[in-house]
Amino acid sequence: MGLISPGGNLHFCYKTGLSKEEKKENQTFDCEASVEAACFLSPLLLKPELLLRRPEVHIIGLNFTFISLPSTTRPPPPRILLNNVSCMRNAQIVLRDINVSIHDGSALVLTGANGSGKTTFLRMLAGFSRPSAGEVLWNGHDIQSGGVFQQYKLQLNWMSLKDAIKDRLTVLENVQWFEVLEGKIGKSEGALELMGLGRLMNEKARMLSMGQRKRLQLARLLAIDRPIWLLDEPSVALDAEGVRLLEYIIAEHRKKGGIVFVATHLPIEIEDAMSLRLPQRFPRRKTMLDLVH
Repeated sequence: MGLISPGGNLHFCYKTGLSKEEKKENQTFDCEASVEAACFLSPLLLKPELLLRRPEVHIIGLNFTFISLPSTTRPPPPRILLNNVSCMRNAQIVLRDINVSIHDGSALVLTGANGSGKTTFLRMLAGFSRPSAGEVLWNGHDIQSGGVFQQYKLQLNWMSLKDAIKDRLTVLENVQWFEVLEGKIGKSEGALELMGLGRLMNEKARMLSMGQRKRLQLARLLAIDRPIWLLDEPSVALDAEGVRLLEYIIAEHRKKGGIVFVATHLPIEIEDAMSLRLPQRFPRRKTMLDLVH
């Protein structure tokens, strides 16, 4: 919906029974933009082809400013919603009453001490474990429902400290193998080049350093190209350049509407990311040093 801003000049003629030449010579006039003019012209401006169906209208020229009015449509629902979620592990409550809503293009950074539940949070999002209370919704449906989970898991890209790299395969084969499983092909080499592993494509994966193995994981993430990324400590073992590459691919993924969850205890620059700090699971016992202070 739009209106023409006041003060704009509209040059048009609107009179029946006159030829085009007569309209040009005798019936052209200026009209200050107004509500009446906007009501008349808005349908024509939105659908110019309507002019062809109105022989009595001949627009000589237009000079106006078109402004948008606020939309009355409702905002889209969150892609992922955690509704009062709690989770237990070994009979201990790890997460309690978590409420998070995630839209397309969003990022959530999970921080907290070791054992605070960051990995548990990601495993619950991946459907590996069930919440002890509350629900995790994807497109408004509980991910634990059988039919829903089969579709939901195809949206996920899971990256953990267990790299699932086959040492007997080459670097390139380690990415291509996952492409084959995904039914995709053609992105492996470009992903490896982006992650700085182009010259090592034909080397056996057992020759890689820890940081290079992490880059291989990230290249696999790019090649599979699913919309929801679950990243558990993705910057561990990366050098400064590797961290910058990680930040870059996260930003690019979000530009395409992708969603990123990151569990980390190391700083990662992610623009406009939401942050959730999980409380320490077991309070630290006081020591003599605490008593002194």
